[in-house]
Amino acid sequence: MHPQFAELTPRWFKRAFVYTGSIGDFRYRFDMGKEKGVLHTAVYSVYCYEAAQDRQERDFPWDEAGVEDYTENACPSCGSCSGMYTANSMNCLTEAIGMGLRGNGTIPAVWSARLRLAKHAGMQIMELVERDIRPRDIMTEAAFHNAETIDMALGCSTNTMLHLPAIAHECGIELSFDMANEISQKTPNLCHLAPAGNTYMEDLERAGGVYAVMAELSKAGLLDTGLMTCTGKTVAENLAGVVNRDPEIIRPIEAPYSKTGGIAVLKGNLAPDGCVVKQSAVAPEMMVHEGPARVFDSEEDAIQAIYAGRIVAGDVVVIRYEGPKGGPGMREMLNPTSAIAGMGLDKDVALITDGRFSGATRGASIGHVSPEAASGGPIGLVEEGDLIAIDIPAHSITLKVSDEELEVRRAKWVCPEPKIRTGYLARYAKMVSSADRGAILE
Repeated sequence: MHPQFAELTPRWFKRAFVYTGSIGDFRYRFDMGKEKGVLHTAVYSVYCYEAAQDRQERDFPWDEAGVEDYTENACPSCGSCSGMYTANSMNCLTEAIGMGLRGNGTIPAVWSARLRLAKHAGMQIMELVERDIRPRDIMTEAAFHNAETIDMALGCSTNTMLHLPAIAHECGIELSFDMANEISQKTPNLCHLAPAGNTYMEDLERAGGVYAVMAELSKAGLLDTGLMTCTGKTVAENLAGVVNRDPEIIRPIEAPYSKTGGIAVLKGNLAPDGCVVKQSAVAPEMMVHEGPARVFDSEEDAIQAIYAGRIVAGDVVVIRYEGPKGGPGMREMLNPTSAIAGMGLDKDVALITDGRFSGATRGASIGHVSPEAASGGPIGLVEEGDLIAIDIPAHSITLKVSDEELEVRRAKWVCPEPKIRTGYLARYAKMVSSADRGAILE
C-alpha cells in the first residue's frame, strides 16, 4: 500500500469553506478496490446541510501517477463557489453582455489561463481606448437583452435580476420584470449547473464556456449578433468556429432541459410589481403550491422556528422587512432556505421574502417581492394562516384574502421603526427603490 493512503481507510475526511455566510460541507470516503493495483474511490459531497446527493465513483491507478491525480483533483482549490451561483452568474453575464473576453466567466481561478486572460484584458483595454470604444457603446439595450437571454439559458442566480437592472440604470436603460418573462418564454434552458444539477463551472469551461451556449442560442436567432463587444469584434465574429464540445453539459438547442428559461417573474396581489424564482431549481411537485402562511418579520425569527420544528410540510414561510429599505440592504436568505432543505422540506415548503437569496438556493424560494413590506407592500399585510397560492408556470402568486379585508388591514398597518437610524445606511434606506428596479437610488 502506498504510504500516503496507509492510514486513510475507512476514515472520513471533512473540509469546509465559508462564502457569503454559506457553509459547504464536503465529505470524502476512501474505499479500497479488490483488484490489485487499483484504488477505487467513492466521493460524496454535501452542500448546505443537505443530505448527500452527489456520488461520483472513479478508479485511480495504484501508482505514483494515480496518487498525484487524486491529490491534485479530489478537492477544488481557491476561487468562487463552483456552481452557477451569483459570482459565477455575473461573471458569465459580463462575457454575455460583451464586456468580458472569452473565458471570463468560466476559467477556474487557479489556472494559468486565468493569468493570461487578465493580461489580455489589460491589453484589450488599451486597444479599446485607441479605437474610442466605450462601455456604453457596448452595453446597449440590445446587449442587456442578450445578457438576459443567456441568463435564462444558463439558469443563473436570481440575483442577476437585481444586478442587470441596476447596471442598465447606470447606462440610462430601464429593464423591466415583464421583459424578463418575455425573454424566458422563448429561451430554452440549456444548462443545469449546481444548484439545479450535478455539473459545475469547470464542466461548463470544458464544454466550451459561455461562447458555446451563445452559439447554441444563435442557431435559433435568439441573440442580436451584430453588436459590438470588448474584443473589438461583433458577437457574430466572436462566435465564428465556436462549437459545443459536450452536449451533456450544454444541451443542444433542439434538446433543452426545458423550453423556457431558468428564471421566472411572478405577479399577483402579493407582489403587484413582481417577485423572482429560479424555476430551473424548483422540484416539479412545487411548481404549483398552495399553503398557509407562516409569517416572520426577520430572518432570525424564521430560522428559530425552522430549527424548532414548527414549520411543516405544506407551509409557506413568509420573511418580510428584509428588502432594500427594510433590511436595510437586502441581505440574502440563505440560512432559512438551507435550514428548510436540511429538514428535508425543500420539496414540501415554499419560502417568500422581500429579501434576496444566495445563488446556491434551490427549491420554491421566491424573493425580491415588490413593493417590499417597508414600502407598504402587500407582503406587510399577510397574517399567520392566510392561504397563499403559487403557480410558477402561470407566473402568478396570490394572497387568498379579499380586497376588502386587505384594505382593513392596510388602514391598521404601521411601518416598524427603521433598524438603523443614523449614518449612510439610514440615508440609503430613504433613497432606495424596491428590488424590481434593481434596488437603485432615486
